[in-house]
Amino acid sequence: MNITVTLIGQMVAFALLIWFVNRVLWGPLSKLMADRQARIADGLAAGERGKQELEQAAKRTTQELDAAKSKASEIIAQAEKRASEIVEEARVNARAEGSRILTGAKAEIDQQVNRAKESLREQVTQLAVAGAEKILHREIDAKTHAELLTQLKQEIH
Repeated sequence: MNITVTLIGQMVAFALLIWFVNRVLWGPLSKLMADRQARIADGLAAGERGKQELEQAAKRTTQELDAAKSKASEIIAQAEKRASEIVEEARVNARAEGSRILTGAKAEIDQQVNRAKESLREQVTQLAVAGAEKILHREIDAKTHAELLTQLKQEIH
C-alpha cells in the first residue's frame, strides 16, 4: 500500500469528520451555548433589576413608615388636644353648675333666714303684747315693772 493513498483516505475521512462535527454537532452545540449564555445574561439582568426594585421598595417602605409615624403623631396630638378641651369644658360646666347650685343654696338660706326673722318678729310681737297685758293687769310699780321686763328679755333670748 501506498502511503499517499492512505494519507488521502485519512484526509478525506478527517474532512468528512470535520464536516459532520461542524454540521451535526457544532451548530446545535453553539446554539445551545448561545441560548444558555442569553439565559444567564437575562437572569443576571433580572437579578440586578430585582435588587434595584428591592432597594426602591425599601426606600418607599421607609418613606411610608415615616409618613405613617408622623400621621400617627398628628392623630395622637389631636386626640390629646381634644381630651384637654373636653376636660376644660367639663371643668367650666362643673364650675357653672357649682355656681348655680351655690346661688340656689344661698337663695334657699336667705328665704329660710327671712322666714326665721318673720317668725321671730311674730313671737316678739306676741311676747310684747303678752308683756303689756301683764303690765296692765297688775299694779304699776317700779319693782314689778323691772321684773316683767327682765322676764320678757329672758323669753326673747
